[in-house]
Amino acid sequence: MGFRFDPHIPPGGYGWWYLDALSADGSQGLTIIAFIGSVFSPYYRWAHRRSGQQVQPLNHCALNVAFYARPGSGHPSGWTMTERGVADVAVSPDTFVVGSSRLHWDGQQLTLHIDERTAPWGRRLRGVVRLRPAMLLDTSYPLDAAGRHRWCPVSPHASVEVDLQQPGTRWSGTGYWDSNFGERPLAEDFVRWDWSRTELAAGRSAVLYDAERTDGSRLALALAYESDGRVAPFAAPALQNLPRTAWLLQRQTRSDSVAGAQALQTLEDGPFYSRTVLRTRLLGEDATAVHESLDMRRWVRPVVQAMLPFRMPRWAGQVGRAAR
Repeated sequence: MGFRFDPHIPPGGYGWWYLDALSADGSQGLTIIAFIGSVFSPYYRWAHRRSGQQVQPLNHCALNVAFYARPGSGHPSGWTMTERGVADVAVSPDTFVVGSSRLHWDGQQLTLHIDERTAPWGRRLRGVVRLRPAMLLDTSYPLDAAGRHRWCPVSPHASVEVDLQQPGTRWSGTGYWDSNFGERPLAEDFVRWDWSRTELAAGRSAVLYDAERTDGSRLALALAYESDGRVAPFAAPALQNLPRTAWLLQRQTRSDSVAGAQALQTLEDGPFYSRTVLRTRLLGEDATAVHESLDMRRWVRPVVQAMLPFRMPRWAGQVGRAAR
């Protein structure tokens, strides 16, 4: 299910495919999230509030592309997330077309042809990203007691090649690929969460997933992956606080280090979401991790909903999808 682009997503539900990558020298990074039923879209939320569970997720799709550079490295950075309606979307088991961009899985490699405009300045973002998974996993994990929300780590370790013609940057490194699916909006079942994936030696990796649910219960997942895809839960260290972001967003993680994990670079700093590169220690190894914090209490605030269209525009017209 995790690497099929045509799963059944009920009205009011969502699916997303997430990948991230860090360059071999650590100076550049990339995150891509392809959404059906864009969970952070104000337009989807407004449609859901008007129509309840009748709103169609295919009418609210987006490709979020964020590429980062270490300060002072001289490399470009940018961000884009334009929402598209059903007329500009096509899905099949191996291909997801959204606007002028396309994701394709050929059985061995995930290829992303990107053709977007950055927000809010409208600069062209065009190029190709290729992810070759070191493993393919199809086990999904429920994130809530009722199983309405599920997470599938498709490939916790992968190799990635990035070739962006606009702006010009080209690099390779290691990456990660997963997917999430849900039957209803995240805000109905989650207060906040912290997630991270940690690169370990010899192609090994670890994932931590901590969530606070609206019913007062908590999720705590700690999974270690061998290079051949074998997975085993492990006893994770206690939660530790990271420094709050510029938006004063709370961040937490788990680390073997008594001193705690170190935030090397905050890649994404928004009113309800942050993404951070950490230096941490886990399973007895010093390692680099990609970490995210999400606060749905902030996301539902009217002032945040009013701000989002400036960062996440919605394209109302058709862009010639039928030609693909």
